[in-house]
Amino acid sequence: MESIIIVVFVLGYLAITLEHNLKLDKLIPALAMMAICWAIVALGVDSFSNWFDSSKHGLVEGFTSLDHEAKMHLAEETLLHHLGKTAEILVFLLGAMTIVEIIDYFDGFSTIKGYVKTNSKKRILWIFSILAFILSAIIDNLTATIVLISILQKIVKKREDRIWFAGIIIIAANAGGAFSPIGDVTTTMLWIGGKVSTVKLFIYLFIPSLLCMVVPSFIATFLPAFKGTIETDEDLGDSKPKSKHSAAMLYLGLGAIVFVPIFKTLTHLPPYVGMMLSLAIVATFAEVFSRTKISLTDFKTQEESAEFAHHSPVHHSLSKIEMPSILFFLGILMAVAALESLGILFGFADSLKQGVPLMGTELDGTQVSDLVVMLLGVGSAVIDNVPLVAASLGMFSEPIDNPLWHFIAFSAGTGGSMLIIGSAAGVVAMGMEKIDFFWYLKKISWLALIGFLVGSFSFMLLRMFI
Repeated sequence: MESIIIVVFVLGYLAITLEHNLKLDKLIPALAMMAICWAIVALGVDSFSNWFDSSKHGLVEGFTSLDHEAKMHLAEETLLHHLGKTAEILVFLLGAMTIVEIIDYFDGFSTIKGYVKTNSKKRILWIFSILAFILSAIIDNLTATIVLISILQKIVKKREDRIWFAGIIIIAANAGGAFSPIGDVTTTMLWIGGKVSTVKLFIYLFIPSLLCMVVPSFIATFLPAFKGTIETDEDLGDSKPKSKHSAAMLYLGLGAIVFVPIFKTLTHLPPYVGMMLSLAIVATFAEVFSRTKISLTDFKTQEESAEFAHHSPVHHSLSKIEMPSILFFLGILMAVAALESLGILFGFADSLKQGVPLMGTELDGTQVSDLVVMLLGVGSAVIDNVPLVAASLGMFSEPIDNPLWHFIAFSAGTGGSMLIIGSAAGVVAMGMEKIDFFWYLKKISWLALIGFLVGSFSFMLLRMFI
């Protein structure tokens, strides 16, 4: 049964990567893959030899000795557990995307666009790389990617140019999220799990993460795609008026997103709770500002005025949310959860731990561990970094702030940049800009690989001096 689920998962991933060739929206194979994988789990629950307890990050002892009802109960509980964790991500994402759309409703991103006083592609590349690196450490890499691509869409009008910048944003956002305990899901897992501390995480990973962003960005400046200038609004005849509340809504919206990790630290509640509070605050101001955004004299009839009154900024923003991307997230995360629940990903990570020393018996233990962690990083690009980090929590028993945990945080956080489906930032960018899997593989993946390797080797050198 495990083999059948793996085959279904592989075929589903192939369908996702061949989205443009098959002319089939990626959410369809993602949802089908999820449903089929969990159906196989339910039908063949008695034939499985292992079960992974996500809450305890380890295999369930004596699983084979349980009766059918106990196994089905465990499967249902596990499904609910993963659905809850996935819902946390989706609700958080919905909140962040709605805030971004509310900012855009008031033309708030034109404020940042006004700060970009250049149309040079190289300068814009560095501006967005640095912004992605800094913002992802503060508001997490997923939200930073949503915000910056939304801004990018207002500045760079040609999609052929924009997807190149989006690729660099993915690399920079994942790099920035690696050295912050709230910058990436995996670093948050290690932080909450008592494996890393905020100060040591910064000390160990800031320089490797910075190099992981700087080196690919520097190399990209020599590529033909980043030479020359972009078309400006003046060139394209864009005469969209700017709302008088645009700057206020921009700062309020970004401030509300930054407030989320503060709320989490104070209350110890999941991030999506803080995001809902932030959305409520931003929506309140949006409703108030919308009353003065357009005068009643701007409407020709009373019916038009009534229609506008009922169509609030929040309703308008929610109508623009990319629901296909949300459903795609649901499908892909729940399908990965099926593999995790059967211990397949745990077994994969454990086989690396056991197999790599056999591949390099002349290496000492530290070097072998480095190779294992780097392979976990590569694996996170193909599968998903969350279950791999969850498996590593059960594989290794090193104490808090051991360099191994920091290297795992870096490797899992930045390794996903090598494929566009390897990180939450990449999946969001893929949905927002309709980036083709193979285009990213050909054009961006090698830059991400260089950044990953440079950052990894710089971590190994830095570790010798700490």
